[in-house]
Amino acid sequence: MPGNGFRASLSWLHTWAGVLLGGLLLAVFWSGSLVVFDREIDRWMLPSTRLGSPPVDLSLDRLVVPHAQRLAGTAARWSITLPSERTPVIQLEFPNAEGVSTRRFIDPASGELLPDHGSWAATGFLFPFHYSLHLRWRNVGYWLLGIAGMGMLLLLVSGVVIHRKIIREFFTFRPHKSTQRATLDLHNLTGVVALPFHFLISLSGLIIFFAIYFPTVIERIYPGNPAAFSTEAFGNYTRQASTEPATLASLDAMRDRARGAWGDEPYMLRVWHPGDAQAYVEVRRSFAREVTMNVDRMTFDGSSGALLLDHRTGPVAAIQRFFSGLHFVQFEHWTLRWLYFLGGLSGWIMIATGLLFWTGARRARHQRQGHTGAHLLDAICVCSCSGLILATLGFFIANRALPTDVGRFEIDRAALEGWAFFLIWASTLVHALIRGAGAWHGQLLAIGVAAPAAVLLNWLTTGDHLLHSLQQGRHAVAGMDLLLMLLALLALAAARRLNRRITCLKSRSWASLSQVTWR
Repeated sequence: MPGNGFRASLSWLHTWAGVLLGGLLLAVFWSGSLVVFDREIDRWMLPSTRLGSPPVDLSLDRLVVPHAQRLAGTAARWSITLPSERTPVIQLEFPNAEGVSTRRFIDPASGELLPDHGSWAATGFLFPFHYSLHLRWRNVGYWLLGIAGMGMLLLLVSGVVIHRKIIREFFTFRPHKSTQRATLDLHNLTGVVALPFHFLISLSGLIIFFAIYFPTVIERIYPGNPAAFSTEAFGNYTRQASTEPATLASLDAMRDRARGAWGDEPYMLRVWHPGDAQAYVEVRRSFAREVTMNVDRMTFDGSSGALLLDHRTGPVAAIQRFFSGLHFVQFEHWTLRWLYFLGGLSGWIMIATGLLFWTGARRARHQRQGHTGAHLLDAICVCSCSGLILATLGFFIANRALPTDVGRFEIDRAALEGWAFFLIWASTLVHALIRGAGAWHGQLLAIGVAAPAAVLLNWLTTGDHLLHSLQQGRHAVAGMDLLLMLLALLALAAARRLNRRITCLKSRSWASLSQVTWR
């Protein structure tokens, strides 16, 4: 129970909010750190997309439309995402016969349809996992993340209040002290160093999905017509198909007109009711050179090419889209991208060390009293740290190890990669429940083996080893291999240090027991 006084009450609240939400927050911060480089991970997982810089200009009518009409068939829509430096291929997306979204990639230089690797990769799996945990039923995942975001804000505010010497903790880290002392120092240090980032990223995550968390506000402002909100705020345009056939007008002309009006490049075109007289085309403006993920779009008649709607981001929507841009970091700025990556990892370390400190302070007492709280939280912490890393490595290994032709057996290869992630993650929890705190050593060793295995499989299946990737200018692939090798070294070093610590503790216990026996 909380003690007397405001600070004591907040300390109690800080502790239990961290204990109850720690596992969920660890999953969010780990996946969030990865998706900062989701498109670079895509290039590692989808070898056919490892192309050079895309051409300055290209013809959508010649390179993309024939593929879209052949592959999408009678689909109600298909979209084209234009190439960029981070994604040097044209992406064609459409729903298949079962209504499942399908992605195919096109070489922007030749117009050749690239092989389908049957993978969701990072943008299709890790990115949705970050904001929904792939729990889409009744938006359960979004609500869990909303609770986690509010909990994180609560932890940050209460942490600032209860730490009286917050400036001193910025300069305090004593790794050679006791494990508990070093763990608490690292918890405080990572919390203070990246405090503004953690607050901003948590707040912006809540602002992004305001329409899910506060649907009644929209209903009150637009009673009986919630679609008007999407039209006014985001420029959504819709009309029904006529069932009368018609030829699609030039997408190149629509793109050129939008480029001239904006003075900026579009990044995506979406065709609704293709082949119908009531078809229309959305052209969306790029936000690669600005923080705000603007919702500027021009909508054209699909048959005549006439402009139907020219929507510009309004002042209120611009605030929400600015926070979205701060959170998703889709703008081109490599220094900030790396800072976001490090900031996400610092949040992950802060939460993990907080859980470790709590279990370390109570483990012995709970064992004496027959309580399972510390043991259960130990298992959750192991599963959410080393276990989640192992699951991610299993996802990468499955991507490189599974044969590309499993589709002929009516097996969804992308789903197999996702199952590999969740099954490995679940197995690490079982392992941690059985072994307790001792599971750390075994899972760290497994990381030290799995990460180089992923690098080796990439070499064997694609021929891209580190030097070859650097020579070919495939820096995203080389960077991925380097980070995997660095992860392996850190995991093995941590396992070695942990093993030495365990050996030292056993030696001290044996020495104490010998002294007692001798006396």
